[in-house]
Amino acid sequence: MERQSTASTCCYCGVGCGVLIEHDGRQILGVSGDPAHPANFGRLCSKGASLHLTGDPTARALYPQLRLGKTLARSRCDWDSALDHAAEVFARTIAEHGPDSVAFYLSGQLLTEDYYAFNKLARALVGTHNIDSNSRLCMSSAVVGYKRSLGADAPPCNYEDLEQSDCVMIVGSNMAYAHPVLFRRLEQAKSQRPAMKVIVIDPRRTDTCDLADLHLAILPGTDVALFHGILHLLLWEDWIDRDFIQAHTEGLAELKALVRDYTPALVAQLCGIGIEQLQQCAQWIGTAPSFLSLWCMGLNQSSAGSAKNSALINLHLATGQIGRPGAGPFSLTGQPNAMGGRETGSLSNLLPGHREAANPGDRAEVASYWGVERLPETPGLSAIELFEQLHSGRIKALWIACTNPAQSLPDQNRVRAALLKCPFVVLQEAFATTETAAFADLLLPAASWGEKEGSVTNSERRVSHVRQAVPPPGEARADWAITLDFAQRLERRLRPGLPSLFAFENAHQLFDEYKGLTRGRDLDLSGLSFELLDRLGPQQWPFPEGADHGTPRLYGDGVFPTPTGRARFVGDPYVAAREQREARFPLTLITGRLRDQWHGMSRTGTAAQAFGHVGEALLSLHPDDLRRQHLQDGDLVSLKSRRGSVIVPVTGDDSVRPGQAFLPMHWGDRFLKGGVNAVTQPAFDPLSKQPELKHSGVRLEPVHLPWQLFALVEGDVQARFQALRPLCESLAYVSLALTGRERPALVIRAAHLQAPESQLLAAIDQHLGLDAGPVLAYDDPRRAIGKRVRIEQERITAIRLAGETLARHWLQQLWLEGRADEQLRRWLLAPLSTPPQASGLGEPADRTLCNCKNVGYRAVQAGIAAGLDLGQLRQQLGCGSQCGSCVPEIKRLLATTAQPLAIPV
Repeated sequence: MERQSTASTCCYCGVGCGVLIEHDGRQILGVSGDPAHPANFGRLCSKGASLHLTGDPTARALYPQLRLGKTLARSRCDWDSALDHAAEVFARTIAEHGPDSVAFYLSGQLLTEDYYAFNKLARALVGTHNIDSNSRLCMSSAVVGYKRSLGADAPPCNYEDLEQSDCVMIVGSNMAYAHPVLFRRLEQAKSQRPAMKVIVIDPRRTDTCDLADLHLAILPGTDVALFHGILHLLLWEDWIDRDFIQAHTEGLAELKALVRDYTPALVAQLCGIGIEQLQQCAQWIGTAPSFLSLWCMGLNQSSAGSAKNSALINLHLATGQIGRPGAGPFSLTGQPNAMGGRETGSLSNLLPGHREAANPGDRAEVASYWGVERLPETPGLSAIELFEQLHSGRIKALWIACTNPAQSLPDQNRVRAALLKCPFVVLQEAFATTETAAFADLLLPAASWGEKEGSVTNSERRVSHVRQAVPPPGEARADWAITLDFAQRLERRLRPGLPSLFAFENAHQLFDEYKGLTRGRDLDLSGLSFELLDRLGPQQWPFPEGADHGTPRLYGDGVFPTPTGRARFVGDPYVAAREQREARFPLTLITGRLRDQWHGMSRTGTAAQAFGHVGEALLSLHPDDLRRQHLQDGDLVSLKSRRGSVIVPVTGDDSVRPGQAFLPMHWGDRFLKGGVNAVTQPAFDPLSKQPELKHSGVRLEPVHLPWQLFALVEGDVQARFQALRPLCESLAYVSLALTGRERPALVIRAAHLQAPESQLLAAIDQHLGLDAGPVLAYDDPRRAIGKRVRIEQERITAIRLAGETLARHWLQQLWLEGRADEQLRRWLLAPLSTPPQASGLGEPADRTLCNCKNVGYRAVQAGIAAGLDLGQLRQQLGCGSQCGSCVPEIKRLLATTAQPLAIPV
């Protein structure tokens, strides 16, 4: 078939970028930004630009698999057998233990139509509110903040406000990594309007801080104290809008009594910042013609997340900075359709159309609309509560869709134990390689990006039509179609003889029924349809019936969806994070994102290109803490919390303060034995139920693992990954990643106290293709050292070092350069594994700086040494000329040309 282009949206963060999918009707061939989409106007970040490289078919779930008994392996089955079995188990469980003995756990990556089908299934048919999503880990504190302060879960701003604001405050978000397309817009606005002030509040000095006029490196968890301290100064200096406060708000008197005690001296001490910094921040906010705040997980993932959100919104209400261009509180959604999930009721406390499950009137409205007698009254379980009940045995059957709780939830040892205890776990998932897949009794293959149709809502309330470009592989089906098929089979068992609640044939029909539940609500979608979106393009809600355009901003009239029509000042006192530094756990672990990876790496982890910038999990510590612990870069440590431990290499990093440690959130057990969330804590906010993933008390213990393993093999990387990962399970430290671009390869680094049985190495060699053929080998049994290199057509295709791995960087660089010279052959036969010093290649292999143009650090540094500036580097090397995500690092290299380039080991 001829090459075609289909307009759709990106499936990563909540920016909601439009993409053009290039395909031939059978497979996706490329991707580019959609210049007509108002969320991005053709821009894409490094993740979006490489979408077509993800989703390796060998990583996909292609057909249903069923396990009859926890000790057995799953076997392939047909759809009828799979769904009939699931319906029978759920019906029997409900009959024996009641509807609340089953639960559904969804994802912020589903389409709106998928959410709606699941909500109707859980609440109208099963009769349970036990339906939650991983948005609980992402945006639920923002939901509470908006509802308490403004009356509805409705971000009032739009993306144009980034370019129109005079003062932008970014809080708890490495926006340069998490929402790069929006960050580029802000960067461009700042360059065109240098007087714009940018404030960044983050414990770490991230790439986002490079744009800041003021960086407040507050101590983790002290945001409420900071916001109260800023409000204290706004009130003291009379930098407030008295007319707006009097006409449109309530509750300031009570809040003033609270913040009176948050003096500059106290707040500076609590937050670990200077009084002058605090005063400068307050002055810019209080005197700016327009003030915009942007935030993400650093505020939300906290046991005080709701208080942090409301305390931030208080600043906007006090200054009247809401409802007009360049002003307002603006949460940056973490997932592509977490907004759509909130709109359809896919949190256990919500119902479709921004209704409350606890509200009898709301329940009656939805029940009447669906044609059922009533909805359940018992409150549903949020994510952490759900898995606690799974562990205790109350939940007997769990349906998981498009999410990976065996990687993403905190306290992983308990989560995995809970999944093992559950009698019946269904996983509806596109990727068979996720950590959760191992726990599924029934695996149902789902369609993925580019393979399904529906709608999504982005951070600025903009609804886009997601179009299908190619059919899903194998027997995979759209999520809504799987859900409806199961629901129809279940209702024949639970409601025999009654008309079906699920007589839908396509996503259009699901959307059309759902939007009726929004009519007259704050998020009115009644005027939208797929046809209208195709004709007018993506639209912001509310978009009531009869409208011809969406609503760019909310609350411009000063009327809020509260009982009184007034916004509320909310006064919660500062409460410290649940785990503070103490003698047994003297470090605070904070988590965050990498530039080119996303969430649990279910998708990005299938693309070798995504590992070019950072190739393994590294624990970042301030250099003073490294010296204090007598550690060097690359040393292995056991990172321990009250819940578990993980072995990980350390690296010095002065972007974190002494007493803190940073570990990227993405590394699950598949890539790093144990995974990051083995140590994070499940303590959650009492209102939003969002866990405090960002803040855990930890300690370090050096580990001595003298026997080491390094392996690299190209070709069939996903199949080799699946075969080799279980073989490494018995080793103390295991790290797996991909590398390369044109020649993707799997890289394994492992360590153990002593050499394993020879059978293990033999099995590893077999899967590496090092057991036969053109393989050069050297073994020293006395010292347990072994070397294997496969050379085909004068090119290295596989490597295995065992015992010690000093030559791994040198060998990986030879592999990258596609050469196998005589020096390599001489080294292979030498007793020592140390790389030849004359080669100059004993240092770490080059890392990718610019993913879009495949430009490495060394090329950029060579260009800088030759006198090139940023513009010339863009022109000659191409770096920074496409998505721009690498620009902050290039600027830092330009600023430190006299310093040697440090490439982490």
